[in-house]
Amino acid sequence: MSIPFLKDDPLPTGAVEELGRFGGTRLRRIRCGNPGPFTFLGTNTYLIGEGRVAVLDPGPEDAAHHAALRAALAGETVSHILVSHTHRDHSPGAAALRAASGAPTLGFGPHQTPPEAGGEGADHAFTPDIALADGGTVAGEGWRLAALHTPGHCANHLCFALEGAGVLFSADHVMSWSTSVVSPPDGDMAAYMAGLARLAARPEALFLPGHGAPLPEPARFTRALLAHRQAREDSLRAALAEGPATVAALVPRLYGALDPRLVPAAGRSLLAHLRKLEAEGLARPEPGSGAWAAAG
Repeated sequence: MSIPFLKDDPLPTGAVEELGRFGGTRLRRIRCGNPGPFTFLGTNTYLIGEGRVAVLDPGPEDAAHHAALRAALAGETVSHILVSHTHRDHSPGAAALRAASGAPTLGFGPHQTPPEAGGEGADHAFTPDIALADGGTVAGEGWRLAALHTPGHCANHLCFALEGAGVLFSADHVMSWSTSVVSPPDGDMAAYMAGLARLAARPEALFLPGHGAPLPEPARFTRALLAHRQAREDSLRAALAEGPATVAALVPRLYGALDPRLVPAAGRSLLAHLRKLEAEGLARPEPGSGAWAAAG
């Protein structure tokens, strides 16, 4: 099943997009100017409600983005600062926004993998004022969000369902422009694929991702993401059936020609698949060689 990625997002950096009213709740989007191979055109920040507003994913430490948020919120009060996960393109901006507004921060918890254990790319300074577990809720004037713990891309990753509105903020678990990187040990492929299956069964008609344009028909898209991951895993098992191989040797065999900037991330995702297969008794590391072999 091919994935119908949305590669066009005409929203200018720093501009405010009126997404509409959903279940009576006004939603707006502002994109940070932090483009890159893993952030597409930049990180999306969402404004939920009006008058007293929740801000979801304030983005990186970026003075221009913080100024754009202040301008968009002129005359309004920030009541909550929500963080989907603690990668450095999503949560560091919460500190400046909290200092300016006094609003509490909410998220699953601090980053769960320390730097020395492979927790690179993370905002280790962030700890939410209020922790939200799976199924936890937060409400403001005219809106209510339910948190869905969806680890895989990041161990503390949350999606948020806007209750009664048919909208789910899917952050980096489901993005409209690309697949997500799953990098062990903080990233977990089994958890990621289980999260995709969970989100594909959701009733919402619109996903609002952490990067890229709004995603209509999200169930079909999410099922395609899951099928893609399963196909990658099947190809990996077929490659291992031909004999042991290292991750570095497997990347070009399974991915073909890649932008060199994406090769390390592809290797991390393959490692995540291998660790999933190892847990299932279907692959094993070859001691001392760095290679992996079929098992079972």
